[in-house]
Amino acid sequence: MRQRPQFVIAVVLVAAFLAGCATNPGTVLHRKGDEIVVAGQFIHTGTRVVLWMDQGGYDAYRVERRFAPFDRSSWETSRVAVAELKTPNRYGLRQHVLTPEQIEQVRGGGWDLPLLQQVVDQFVIHFDASGTSRQCFKTLHDVRDLSVHFMLDLDGTIYQTLDVKERAWHATSSNTRSVGIEIASPGAFPTNNARPLDQWYARDDQGRTRITLPKSLGDGGIRTKNFIGRPARNEPIVGHIHGQQIKQYDFTPEQYRALIQLTAALCKVLPKIRCDYPRDASGRLVREKLPDDELNSYEGLLGHYHVQKNKVDPGPAFQWDFVIEGARRLMASPESKGGARALQPQER
Repeated sequence: MRQRPQFVIAVVLVAAFLAGCATNPGTVLHRKGDEIVVAGQFIHTGTRVVLWMDQGGYDAYRVERRFAPFDRSSWETSRVAVAELKTPNRYGLRQHVLTPEQIEQVRGGGWDLPLLQQVVDQFVIHFDASGTSRQCFKTLHDVRDLSVHFMLDLDGTIYQTLDVKERAWHATSSNTRSVGIEIASPGAFPTNNARPLDQWYARDDQGRTRITLPKSLGDGGIRTKNFIGRPARNEPIVGHIHGQQIKQYDFTPEQYRALIQLTAALCKVLPKIRCDYPRDASGRLVREKLPDDELNSYEGLLGHYHVQKNKVDPGPAFQWDFVIEGARRLMASPESKGGARALQPQER
């Protein structure tokens, strides 16, 4: 008996529907643990990431103080206890680069990736001057009413506190169009007043420099148990930013490796972020704030000091070429087993 065309069509449609719903309802989708969130999409990085929704994460969407005693952490209590807390939301909407119609589209959270790719074109790199990511979040969220998308701890663990679609408060005029990261480090100091570094760094019996957390920070919240952090270069680095001579110890090799992975991921998923840093006419790194017209047109990685004259982060020790070259290798050959992971930051 010949089947009716309508019956055949119905069978095909049902089969297609069932094929698209092969996963049983209630099945848990397991993440690999290297994902960042960009406009609601999980993007792999190849390095350890702890999201704000994960156990032990740092959630900048919360309005209460994370590290205050629980019964005194509410916004109502916090706004009285801490003078700098002016608003319960430490982030905002990237509204200054959107049309009124786009604002209505996204104001409830409805960003899609193509729209975000149109408006985000800078990746601002900071050192946190707090020394650990836990202390950084405490300072930003509980005390200063600020936020940042990513924090990079001493052991290379990346913490994401907000979806990249949000306008984090970390770099003044660049906030609307940028992604920000705070790299754990005590920071950089004028060479004639660098004694605070002595609280953070010491030499072991072999003469190698290691990081020594101040006792007030306890274990620092470092995720890797018994982690011994060492700067990539044994001696402190002295350099000039804004014409000021400052001194700083380098970041850890673990931080560099994780940052390279994250940089490659961001530059691929947000292609208006060029994988490069501000250069002068000779192709050398610019070590001062960019003029406003250049900053307004700049697309790529940049330091906090490129945005503000009163900032020096990520400091003279930061190895720009190592990060850029490593990220470019990963972007060119994302499936390679070597790539940036096989590189080591400068050690001399």
